[in-house]
Amino acid sequence: MAKLSQKENFMLVARRQQPEYVPVNAFVPGRAPFMTMADPAVIGTFRSKEGGYDPWGVHFVTNEETGFAAIPEPGNFILKDVRKWRDVIHKPDFSGFDWEKAAREDREKYVKDPTQTMFTISGFGDLFQQFIGMMGFTEGLCALYEETDEVAELLDYMLDVAKYVTKNVLDYYKPEGYYLLDDSASKLAPFMSPDLFKELFVPRYKQILDMVVERDIPIFYHNCGRCEDFLEPMVEIGVAVWDPAQVQNDLKGIHQKFGCKLAINGGYEYQKPPEWPNVKEEDVRKTVYDKFMDLAPGGGFIFSGMVQTLDRTDPMVQTVNGWIRDEAFRLSEIVYK
Repeated sequence: MAKLSQKENFMLVARRQQPEYVPVNAFVPGRAPFMTMADPAVIGTFRSKEGGYDPWGVHFVTNEETGFAAIPEPGNFILKDVRKWRDVIHKPDFSGFDWEKAAREDREKYVKDPTQTMFTISGFGDLFQQFIGMMGFTEGLCALYEETDEVAELLDYMLDVAKYVTKNVLDYYKPEGYYLLDDSASKLAPFMSPDLFKELFVPRYKQILDMVVERDIPIFYHNCGRCEDFLEPMVEIGVAVWDPAQVQNDLKGIHQKFGCKLAINGGYEYQKPPEWPNVKEEDVRKTVYDKFMDLAPGGGFIFSGMVQTLDRTDPMVQTVNGWIRDEAFRLSEIVYK
């Protein structure tokens, strides 16, 4: 029997089925990725390393120290008092936007080989991040608890835009996967209680994702940090793949609970030990092996991870990442045999 292409194999995981081999999400020169995640052109390029303005008018900036990750400009938030949001927040005007042209150009931009790469697009459904971008974390998190009703009404106003973008993305882009990116947790804990998350965000996410579920399109959910408390309701409304699945979460327990119903995309981080850079190759490879043994059985696992560092130009970092990548690809081929 011929081996499935990396795209075909990955799509089995995204559809909650047992793959032929474990997908490995790693950059290999000359090799197409098995999935691409893109923002539609309609929302602009504010998440790029150049920064810019999002559709609500929030200014995003970058710097070298954060690897040029775009964040709302500190101290320059557009909404100071959530009770006055109606005076400040106005829906973006997308009239005249050429969806057909944008869909064609975005697909050509992000997918070089459609036989190998699954085309996944977002729909501007990151309601938490959009809200925090408007107010900042201090005032925004306080508002969630002190002015919950006002926040709910603002989220509904924002939801209309997310649903509009999502519907057009589905109609014109015809994606193979839908991506919901909304970081709502820190490294150690969520930014809000599970109850408030289920009250304010899950029902609104559901309105967005229902359109995706109706078309039988796999749903991907990005949430960094320790967000395991939020996973069950998200699976219930259609999420099939979660990334980056960081190690602060009980990944083994999550895998045992959900199995193929929620694929873990990530799950691995190599922390530099005290003896760095004097590390042994066999010890590094053992950490990869252990992760496969914890998370691969029964399917629902996509390996992704490397040395945790911002200095990826360090020759030793590159060497260790090479060991990690090589061991992951080796195990990928044999773990389901």
